[in-house]
Amino acid sequence: MDQALRWERERGPHLLHFRTLVAGLGSLPPRAPAAIMCSVGKLDLTKYQALGNDYLVLDLPADLDRVVPLLPLLCDRHRGLGADGLLAFDPAERSVRIFNPDGSEAEKSGNGLRIAACHAVLEHGAGKGFELRTVGRANPVRIAEVSGSRVVTELDIGPPTFDPDRWVFIDTPPGRVRCRLVSVGNPHCVVFGEPVTRERCLELGPLLESDPMFPNRTNVQLAEVVDRSRARIEIWERGAGRTQASGTSASAVAAVLIHLELTDCTVRIDMPGGSLAIHQKPTGELVQAGPAQRVYRAEVDLADFS
Repeated sequence: MDQALRWERERGPHLLHFRTLVAGLGSLPPRAPAAIMCSVGKLDLTKYQALGNDYLVLDLPADLDRVVPLLPLLCDRHRGLGADGLLAFDPAERSVRIFNPDGSEAEKSGNGLRIAACHAVLEHGAGKGFELRTVGRANPVRIAEVSGSRVVTELDIGPPTFDPDRWVFIDTPPGRVRCRLVSVGNPHCVVFGEPVTRERCLELGPLLESDPMFPNRTNVQLAEVVDRSRARIEIWERGAGRTQASGTSASAVAAVLIHLELTDCTVRIDMPGGSLAIHQKPTGELVQAGPAQRVYRAEVDLADFS
């Protein structure tokens, strides 16, 4: 059975409330595939944003060995195009590699995957149900709405894991913080009991990201429960810093809150850039719903960044 159809049948009536947070179905005629390389030393890049979390998308094949070292400049908001990272998208395989502005590679990005889905629809004629491959997993996608350059998707990012499944206390210069650690395909440190403010995020985020407890670094969220169906967070992303939104951060926080029975199995996560609806299926997989939008296309001469 087709994966997208199987996923559709498995969800059942428990997603009715979740679906009220997603607009009706839409469609858009397929576009011709975008050019990959304009010429030697030049790239065709497309910029997208998902709740203010923005990525440059580069279609493969491309010379990543040359592009990735230039990401600190390409992603710089004053000296380059400005972005929270780069997505290397393989149209033939529908696979995604995710690079942070510092050139490091991430295992997964929820907003990045929804942006990749938007790109697949707008630039490569993808249908209403397909999979996007990341390291170790095929992530089912359902297109809920297409309106111009804006695409709303439901994305299954898989089940969370808790290791250790207990409270963790980390000492930092500003004081001891209380956390839960969770992975949703990439690592997260969810902090409770701290002010959910930009200032506190900028203070604690870099300290926790690089704490010796995390040899490969971690993503950090400051979380506060509003009620059984809503929470608010601030986000510090590994390799990117404070961001407006993060799909895996929202999913990680939702996973912890549901696991601790602080919220229901469907919860809205409010971030500085907007909100995502997160639902955990009875089988454990986390499904997020939210928009992504194309911002512009650009031709970049890499010599300008050498």
